[in-house]
Amino acid sequence: MLIEFSVSNYRSIGENQVLSLVPSLNQKEYSENIIARGNYKILNAVGVYGNNASGKSNLLNAFELLDKLLYISARSSSTTKLPYKPFLLREGFGQKPTKFEIVFLVENNKYRLGIEYNRTKILKEWLYRKAVGREVMLYEREQEKIQVSSGFNGSPKLIDAAVEATRDNSLFLSTCDMLNLAEAKTLFKWFDKLAYVNGIETEREEITTISLWKNERFQPKIKEYIGLLNLSIKDLQVVLEDFDASKLPKDLSQGLKDMLVTNLEGSQGFKTLSSHQFYDELGLPTQRALHWDLDEHESEGTKKAFHLSGPIIKTLLEGGVLIIDEAEAKMHPLMTINTINLFLNGKTNPNNAQIVFATHDTNLLSYCKLRRDQINFIEKNSWESSELFSLSDFKYFDNGNPTERPDIDKEKRYFEGRYGAIPVLGEFAKKMEEWYG
Repeated sequence: MLIEFSVSNYRSIGENQVLSLVPSLNQKEYSENIIARGNYKILNAVGVYGNNASGKSNLLNAFELLDKLLYISARSSSTTKLPYKPFLLREGFGQKPTKFEIVFLVENNKYRLGIEYNRTKILKEWLYRKAVGREVMLYEREQEKIQVSSGFNGSPKLIDAAVEATRDNSLFLSTCDMLNLAEAKTLFKWFDKLAYVNGIETEREEITTISLWKNERFQPKIKEYIGLLNLSIKDLQVVLEDFDASKLPKDLSQGLKDMLVTNLEGSQGFKTLSSHQFYDELGLPTQRALHWDLDEHESEGTKKAFHLSGPIIKTLLEGGVLIIDEAEAKMHPLMTINTINLFLNGKTNPNNAQIVFATHDTNLLSYCKLRRDQINFIEKNSWESSELFSLSDFKYFDNGNPTERPDIDKEKRYFEGRYGAIPVLGEFAKKMEEWYG
């Protein structure tokens, strides 16, 4: 389970920002949203609100970037440049390293993994584990020097080989995984259940959904999820079809057509069919159903719902962490609300899956049972760096009590600007009146 993630000097994020899933001690509402595991208490969901260009996507993209670095760094060449994109609007930050740190729970062990890097090399890397008692250092790295403790599980011979094989631009943990070190494999299994989704561009997730479709465990749940969203779809089918050159777009050049035919001839693709009720001339339902290509005939919201159904159902059934940027894009608010509520409901989330989402959808503030410490805001400071803060940080005096009531209308207060992280359009409206006045 994810406990905490922090990032600094990455895109719009200058100084270190921390996204925490640790419940606030002063919040008593919706205690069912807290997952208890051993001595740890962790939230099952957190959302991030903010204006356009506030840094929401950068915060969530940092999760995906760390995940990618873990999987590809040891497999890249020695000359491959690292994805270094520092904050550029303040003196000195263009020379500072980017830093990621993630704290997570595997069984009853808490791990803290961190890296610092620039364009050409990993400058620092560290891994700590806490089981019972104090936190124990498993390894620390400072440029070429890697110090590994006896507590790091794995063959001493393989550990020495990993130290020797780790390049300047690769992560030590990734090299350990390639060499099948026991503890590294355990941690990579956790990261294998961390999924990042871009809510606007969901075609990649369609591949995940199609791959899960063949599994008798997932297919019924995907169908059930689509059915519960009330999209008027009676059934879904995924069928294989041979490559057909006659279906290529007519505006393609002959050269490109010839190349595609050469490369794709004999291959197979897939097509998703959605089934709808067919009605007679009086508008009464018949025994017939009409089947059509989902990609050609369904709305963008319906296509997104199908694309995302695989990652959502997989995370709920297996446990893990689902990270969704622009959660509400192309979807009706009720669809977004129902999806978030799946993670908040213990019956639909029996394996303690977690969701981290960024959104503009303020309906969630009113219609999802989110605790105040599950609602975060992000906005730019005076030097245009993104800063993250939680709703649980806000206190208002009401009848002498220094806090907001749990039943306060959070959506209304957000629109009133009480929490910040919203666009200020007063001057915009005034200028438009002057232009057209």
